[in-house]
Amino acid sequence: METSYLSSVIKQLEYYKALGDKTIRQLSFEELQWQPNEASNSVSIIGKHLIGNMLSRWTNFLTEDGEKEWRKRDDEFIDTYTNKEAFITSWETGWICLFNAISPLTEEDQERIIYIRNQGHTVTEAINRQLAHYSYHIGQMVFLGKFLIGSDWQPLSIPKGKSATYNQEKFAKEKGKRHFTDDL
Repeated sequence: METSYLSSVIKQLEYYKALGDKTIRQLSFEELQWQPNEASNSVSIIGKHLIGNMLSRWTNFLTEDGEKEWRKRDDEFIDTYTNKEAFITSWETGWICLFNAISPLTEEDQERIIYIRNQGHTVTEAINRQLAHYSYHIGQMVFLGKFLIGSDWQPLSIPKGKSATYNQEKFAKEKGKRHFTDDL
């Protein structure tokens, strides 16, 4: 990868995957499946939707429409997982597909046109679209996880009341170019 955009977006995606991973680790299988009500989604359903999206969007990313004929989007909102391990295996499969598609991209690829539902996007636009989509849903997963775990929740970022300590550690380091996720 030759551009700071591509390396930065990979780090951003790795960061959001890590937030999802850390949330999933803290939850039991029953908690992963908990829904606040019938109109809402559980962590596992949100994850299943992300997985379906990733497999559809990133399989043959540069050569096929991102909305594959084999995708059954409505089925993504039906929880069919039988255990936490099956969910995690599926989760990892989606992310592997994504990173395998993005990692070999070059600066020249960024302006190529790809399609999602016959709508043309530059590669950069398509990546940004998915980054926003994934961060939106992973935020939902984190919110549900915090709600379910309560006071036993292990913070994924700066814990409440620890901002001054965190800033002191950051400002104690010499100025330099680095990604904010490098120390996580």
